[in-house]
Amino acid sequence: MTIPDYPAQESLPSIPFEDSNVRVAVRARPLIEKEVVDKCQECVSYSADGREVVLGKDRRFTFDHVFCPTTAQEEVYRVCVKPLVESCVAGYNATVIAYGQTGSGKTHTMGSATNPVSGEEDLGILPRAIRQLYESIEERKHEAQFDVREFCVNLQFVKCCFVEIYNEEIKDLLHPDTPSKSISIREDANGDIILAGVKDEAVFTYEDMMRCLEQGSAFRTTGSTLMNQLSSRSHAIFTMNIEQQSLQTLNGHEIISAKFHLVDLAGSERAKRTGAVGMRFKESVTINCGLLALGNVISALGDERKRGQHVPYRESKLTRILQDSLGGNSKTCMIACISTADVNFEETLNTLKYANRARNIQNKPIINRDAHSVQLNQLRSEVKVLFPLLWLDDTDNK
Repeated sequence: MTIPDYPAQESLPSIPFEDSNVRVAVRARPLIEKEVVDKCQECVSYSADGREVVLGKDRRFTFDHVFCPTTAQEEVYRVCVKPLVESCVAGYNATVIAYGQTGSGKTHTMGSATNPVSGEEDLGILPRAIRQLYESIEERKHEAQFDVREFCVNLQFVKCCFVEIYNEEIKDLLHPDTPSKSISIREDANGDIILAGVKDEAVFTYEDMMRCLEQGSAFRTTGSTLMNQLSSRSHAIFTMNIEQQSLQTLNGHEIISAKFHLVDLAGSERAKRTGAVGMRFKESVTINCGLLALGNVISALGDERKRGQHVPYRESKLTRILQDSLGGNSKTCMIACISTADVNFEETLNTLKYANRARNIQNKPIINRDAHSVQLNQLRSEVKVLFPLLWLDDTDNK
């Protein structure tokens, strides 16, 4: 199979996440062997600055970044995800969502079906994010040895969980014997979304978390369709929870926490094209209902005319879990994966429209500080101010 020539794209810096808008990138996959045999033509072109994608002759869309088919896994990670891991270590929640039709490269991009023998160049977002997280923690731990004002991180405060949503039931992929009926979505005292019944795994090293990723991936639900022999039939969410304590001789201590959702959505699809019948057809209906609910949330949050109105997070378990990620306390990036083949023109157009709406969503990310430790530090500061005054007053009285 010959590889088409693509315009050289400028190497852009990482996507900035300083403001609150959801960031959206597009990643195009090349024609696969079957599409070449079927004489499919490419119907997607790209701007050299890496910001614009053109579908067909005149359907133009602008995003935060557009990756052409020759873009390496490392480049996608550097531009889209590396800043989010840095933010997460600093105490911000973060989310990466891969969206697109069946067979568009979502799972490859995310690395949520990681092969232990994959080469470095094939590693997806998940294993790279896990590695960067532990490198950052080790770096902060090293710095803390020389400056007591820096974070002193204990790896026992890093946990992870891995769930899938299949036919509107939540399955704990790290504890597959847990009944789905025992898992529920709730809000804690701070209003954060939690999965009651899902067990977090304490992970102390990069290798520990990679084992969790590989174990959970092995239990994920897949199935064969006309569009993809190994199609993901569920939405998969891998979450890293990080809690850090700062030990300061002058200002007491502070606890910050963050969660990082890495989401590999099931493929959007039309039943006629996938040849889905029986259980596969039921799966397709449920998948599309979940993605429709997600689209409704994106529309409600992204349309300025609808801001302030009801957001239908409760329409599906997917949108409920991602409530913090869309319109809430999180720095979020959506990666829309598209096919370049003309036979997939309509699916690609729908994906680009879907992703374009997400760019208008405004989140409200904040550093997650433990309220008790903040209050305790404030009281300590007040004592520091008042104690000298009491000493002076006592001296004057003498």
